[in-house]
Amino acid sequence: MAQSPIRAIDLFCGAGGSSWGARLAGAKIVAGFDMWKVAAEAYRENFPEAKFYEDRLENLDPCLVAEQLGRVDLILASPECTNHSPAKGKGPRCEKSKETAFQVTRFASAVQPRWIVVENVTSMRHWSRYTEFISTIEDLGYNVLAQVLNAEQFNVPQARQRLFLLCDRNRKPSQIKPITGIFKPASSIVDQDGTFAYSPLRSEGRAAPTLQRAERAIAGVGKKPFLLVYYGSDGAGGWQKLSRPLRTVTTVDRFAFVKWRESGPLMRMLQVPELKAAMGMPQKFSVGHGSRRDRIRLIGNAVCPPLMRAVVRSLVRGA
Repeated sequence: MAQSPIRAIDLFCGAGGSSWGARLAGAKIVAGFDMWKVAAEAYRENFPEAKFYEDRLENLDPCLVAEQLGRVDLILASPECTNHSPAKGKGPRCEKSKETAFQVTRFASAVQPRWIVVENVTSMRHWSRYTEFISTIEDLGYNVLAQVLNAEQFNVPQARQRLFLLCDRNRKPSQIKPITGIFKPASSIVDQDGTFAYSPLRSEGRAAPTLQRAERAIAGVGKKPFLLVYYGSDGAGGWQKLSRPLRTVTTVDRFAFVKWRESGPLMRMLQVPELKAAMGMPQKFSVGHGSRRDRIRLIGNAVCPPLMRAVVRSLVRGA
């Protein structure tokens, strides 16, 4: 008799990067949850077969959800991460936002899945309630393994480190091993000869810090093309070679591509299809809703599908 597929729900799902990866691992996606309208539109397009809850998790009754969905084997969850992330800068942090993580345990208590996967930025480990959060999951009967994984080790052309909490009721989860030691470079996702519009790098009005980062890059690579951290900096000079995986894609329009022509260096921002490719998202994965800013936010908030595929495969192997 054929084994029935693992039934999964995705809390804080966004456009569905985690769901896509879990589906690649053989799971059936039965529901997504997100309060952002743009995410709801994208998720419904990516997973038309799944039920969608467009609301704050705090407003939903998880026992009613359990009745509506039937058996749930796996919860995927990416609680709000902005107030954990160093990218927020030195501004005040919202504790209420961080506490959305406890919605994971509230829903787990109701739907009783065998497995839970929680994904977040690595700095979540410094949260004052992190140990309490882990203990709450363990009190529900789960064995928990915390592991930091980098997407570049899972055939994704991006250096993106994230914390994964792997939870299994029946046994201790195993450490997930990288699937490759060969990194995919950023050059694999940049359309260097396409029809995208460029402007002169040294144009009037260009911010001085941007030009300073560009000059450091030019000093390093000469007239070879490179990528520029256009907004802010990353503590590594503010630029990178195309021969390395792209640095972490965020929710803002962060990266510019610079190439040379006879008239001098030209620049443009990386485009949505390139950023999708840097996340390991297939072309048919939809983020085509809302403004350009919304689409970039959908991408930057997502989980790289190839990485989640590896996580789910490892967690459910032999079940």
